[in-house]
Amino acid sequence: MTPQELKASILQLAIQGKLVPQISEEGTGEELFLQIQEEKQLLIKAGTIKKEKPLPKITEDEIVFDIPENWKWIRLSDVGQLKNGYSFKSTEYTSTGIQVVRISDLGEDAILSNDAVYYPLKDDLSPYIIENNSFLICMTGSIGKLAWVRDRVLRYLNQRVGMFVPSSICCSAYLWYFLHAAHVINGWIRAKTSTNGNIKTSDITELVVPFPPLAEQERIVAKLEQILPQIDRYEAAWNKLEDFNKRFPVDMQKSILQMAIQGKLVPQLPEEGTGEELYQQIQAEKQRLIKAGTIKKEKPLPEITEDEIPFDIPESWKWIKLGSVIDILSGFAFKSTDFKKEGKYRLLRGINLSVGNTRWDDTVYVDEMPEKCASFQILKGDVLIGLDRPWISDGIRVAIYDDDENTYLVQRVLRIRETVAITKEYIALLLRSNLFRNAVEGETTGISVPHISPRQVGDVVVPLPPLAEQKRIVAKLDEILPLCERLK
Repeated sequence: MTPQELKASILQLAIQGKLVPQISEEGTGEELFLQIQEEKQLLIKAGTIKKEKPLPKITEDEIVFDIPENWKWIRLSDVGQLKNGYSFKSTEYTSTGIQVVRISDLGEDAILSNDAVYYPLKDDLSPYIIENNSFLICMTGSIGKLAWVRDRVLRYLNQRVGMFVPSSICCSAYLWYFLHAAHVINGWIRAKTSTNGNIKTSDITELVVPFPPLAEQERIVAKLEQILPQIDRYEAAWNKLEDFNKRFPVDMQKSILQMAIQGKLVPQLPEEGTGEELYQQIQAEKQRLIKAGTIKKEKPLPEITEDEIPFDIPESWKWIKLGSVIDILSGFAFKSTDFKKEGKYRLLRGINLSVGNTRWDDTVYVDEMPEKCASFQILKGDVLIGLDRPWISDGIRVAIYDDDENTYLVQRVLRIRETVAITKEYIALLLRSNLFRNAVEGETTGISVPHISPRQVGDVVVPLPPLAEQKRIVAKLDEILPLCERLK
């Protein structure tokens, strides 16, 4: 049972007379009801309150549960009075004066003041000053929001906020708890009109209330005030556990990825060689491609300093700059005016990347592809990363392209292609890791759309294991990570 369900259950027991025992010498709800009616008549004669229309008789259909014999079913207005607010003009609000309490100023059992508006104190508006010990009830929109006024601060009542003033004879706290009962709130929500979400005055005044003797009301309140703080503590513990349960699979996944790139997920095997040998192999391959004119010669990357090395790795591994072992390409700046919903060439934008996969619910095409854009075609197995920020809130948007459709890369999406030194799956692992996240966190370029640059991606310092070990790491992750997903 959730804390909310437990609280609702206890409130229900309270208003059904099942929370505390009945004591015959305390009298009956009927006797208290008659006392309150006598008080009302005196107040009407004195002109303190207005005479109200007779309330309709309570029907059997309105009685939703049994109550003790010494209790009485009554209407809410039998034991108090509901007053409506004034239609203040928003153009006349001031920055000083008396706060005008609008429906937007009702929070969860509180009056909010962070966006308060004010109005000057005027004698003719005195009937709309909020009374101490009254209940404010939202009558439009967020039905169920209430506030119990007990601070004696001068405030005005705006329209669509109802103010219920309980009789001085009954226990206000008992009525306050009753108004929080699930069947009361749900009844108001069902009563909302479809056009503007209002409830009527009668939805409040004609509420059917289970009414015990005064002494029992006070005992019920005392018991609730003893129990409810314990439920609040239970709720705090419950929320911590819920938060832990939500975070645990994600934290576990991050921890496993971290173990993977630290060389702690699978054992090292001497016969698989070293990261240094692999690195030299790709440098030799790069020189061959430069001589053949296949790729351009790049500027030498700066040496890795000790400050850039975040953790220890196995002796057979090597710290490298990511850009030194990958084939990296940023997308082409296609003109958005050429985009179509259907066409010959599909384009992949940042919006088409999710965490771990591509999505095509918002896809654009172009009918013509310039010759110079041939290199921007995405191939199956390419690793893609979105460069726009924020892109770290729900995980880094990295995916391995697994599609055969004729698709081209748009700017601020990066294509990384595996080489003889590094597998696409290990590249994706590095890009999803906290190591990469921490390296580019806070570094952005661009003003209108903040993003990281291809240079920043290439400059990230990463660990390079032997190729066979990369494959074993990925195979182990494919075995473990689905278990984390199941925990979610």
